[in-house]
Amino acid sequence: MTRHATVRPDAVRFLFVGDSMTVGRTGDFTWRHRMWQHLEATVGEGGYAVVGPRTGLYDAEADAAVSTAYADPSFPAPARRHLSGWGEGWLHMAPLIEEAVRTSRADVLLVSLGLIDLGFYTDAEQTAANARAFIAAARAANPRVKLVLLPVIPNIRAESDAPFAAACARFNTLLAEAVADLATSGSPVVLAPHPSGYDIHTDTYDGTHPGPSGEHKLAAAFADAMHEAWSIGGRYAAEPAPALAPPTTPAPVPEPAL
Repeated sequence: MTRHATVRPDAVRFLFVGDSMTVGRTGDFTWRHRMWQHLEATVGEGGYAVVGPRTGLYDAEADAAVSTAYADPSFPAPARRHLSGWGEGWLHMAPLIEEAVRTSRADVLLVSLGLIDLGFYTDAEQTAANARAFIAAARAANPRVKLVLLPVIPNIRAESDAPFAAACARFNTLLAEAVADLATSGSPVVLAPHPSGYDIHTDTYDGTHPGPSGEHKLAAAFADAMHEAWSIGGRYAAEPAPALAPPTTPAPVPEPAL
């Protein structure tokens, strides 16, 4: 893979925005890593850049995203950039996104948010309102920004908490309505599909956070949505070669626990 190619002036600048499923924790590959591999394979040669104000993984002992211990130590520092955080949702990212987009000059936002909001902070309607505010703020910094939004993937809590499961379903309906209302030709917004074949019992390590197979499926949902909508990159490889052996399953992190 090309790891140090000079980024061209016309390169597409990607910003990953998410919660704990996106930031990852010490020892994870993260789906951001899988997307980097995909972009290297399908865009490559300086045709893209990963941007954002943060680079770290969540460290449970520090209770902060200060870890640099990615499962693949060769994951290059420039590709580790993101705007995601453990326990952060639409509520937290909406006030940050305008500055992040302006500073990084992001062209495409790949966004996975909502589960933490519904679990701890806001109901479906307010969460959807925060998603709309997020889109407006991103456009204030870049009126031609493109966005791919991933619906909430109900986690293990939804299996035993019917009101929470209903809130997830309601929010996903409202998110689809927001995409339909707000998408424009100048600043398109795409709703990614639920990751194909995603099973929280086999694709996560705790019923919420993705393990290696889940990381690939999340990356594929974003990659295929971008390719179909805007012909960016290509379709995600059906059976990508593993970069390294999967990391050891981590112990559960009590904060936050959905």
